[in-house]
Amino acid sequence: MVDSKKYLVAFIITALIFGTAVLASSLLTNKKVKDVRAIENRVALDILSSETQFALLAETSCRDIGPGFLSKELGPLGEKLSYAENSTGFNTEDVESLKRSYFLLEIKDYLLMKRLTEKCNIKPTFILYFYSTEDKCEDCERMGYVLTALRDKYPDLRVYSFDYHYDLGAIQTLTSIYKVKFELPALIINGAPYYGFKSVEELETSIPALSSRQAATSTPNR
Repeated sequence: MVDSKKYLVAFIITALIFGTAVLASSLLTNKKVKDVRAIENRVALDILSSETQFALLAETSCRDIGPGFLSKELGPLGEKLSYAENSTGFNTEDVESLKRSYFLLEIKDYLLMKRLTEKCNIKPTFILYFYSTEDKCEDCERMGYVLTALRDKYPDLRVYSFDYHYDLGAIQTLTSIYKVKFELPALIINGAPYYGFKSVEELETSIPALSSRQAATSTPNR
């Protein structure tokens, strides 16, 4: 009889511990999903906001075009999507839909900025960066950090990143127009191709558009 009571008490304690663990796990999972969904919704709203802005910019005046124009829009979007890709809890289909929208948004920004800068006789530096997510590409990851550092250093530098293998006709058209080889990471800088990992210093010294900017920023004001 005593043994039966011991077993019953032990069973009740075990059940309580197990139930508490399950409840805590469920609460944490629900909170994680809610946090992830909140980020997902913010990304979608940011994309909608940027698309609306593009429609307005078609009629913009040249005096409104300055250093860093619009660059603040795409950077945070890319960072949020990168977080979504590397986090559990996101619906895969939702992430893919957001990626597709982001890539199209980048291309729209690229085409719009080319038209605006030609109209206003501005000579910015455009970098199209192609990477791969199909295979482990450590150089692609390192290249991403280099381009982020460059973008921080040169506010009017415009960097657009694309997954080389992503199933999107617009990206395939870009790789076809610029004849991008499957030698990743690949950079198309103002129309000229560069392949393989490049450090910040290598890009600044070997690429005319960046070396001239480096000289301009290092020249003291008189």
